[in-house]
Formats: sequence, structure tokens, C-alpha cells
Amino acid sequence: MARKITGGKYKRKKKRKLANIPGKPKKVIIGKEKKKTLRERGGNMRTILIATDKVDVLDPKTKKIKKATITAILENPSNRLTKDFLVKGSIINTTAGKARITNRPSREPIVQAVLVE
Repeated sequence: MARKITGGKYKRKKKRKLANIPGKPKKVIIGKEKKKTLRERGGNMRTILIATDKVDVLDPKTKKIKKATITAILENPSNRLTKDFLVKGSIINTTAGKARITNRPSREPIVQAVLVE
């Protein structure tokens, strides 16, 4: 093995481990409800959404939660490129009215939103 001019050994590049490989981006679209169960580190399981058309909407005036259907994604303030996907902060049109998504649908098996005027 070759040595540095100072006498120290050159270290080999570490082998790629499964824990260090990034996962694929998970995009949630509007459609018939479809979920997937993933294995996480430590053997834990996590359920994620792939597609959905249902949302739990909170009415801030009455403090009541009701189930609604998503009809369209109106805008995404955080990123114009993810306009077609359900992400946190997106403004959606539902049967209950306009709502803003408050959770991260790509990491949880449900979509939650708050009504906006």
C-alpha cells in the first residue's frame, strides 16, 4: 500500500451501505386511494400514500373536522414544479371549499387541511 509523503497511510473509500442510499421521491397525486407499506430502518413499518381523493378538513370557525373530496390542486406556494402533487402548504379545492394542506401526505397515510377564505 502506498504512503503519503508524511508517512501516513492512504485510506480507502468506504463501501456504499444500504442505510446511506437515499430513497426515491414519493409523490402523492389525486386519484383512487392507494397506499403502500414501506420497511424503515430498524424493521419498523410505515404506510404512505401514493394517490388519494379524500381529505380531512378542519373548519376554523366551528372547530369541527369533516371528510371531503379533493377536486383540484389550485396552487403550491412553495414550488411551482410540484403543482400537480399533494404537498404540505398546497391550496386545494374540495367539496367543503378552498383548503390548505397542513400535513405531509408523502409521509403519512392521510391528508389533513384547514379551510381558507
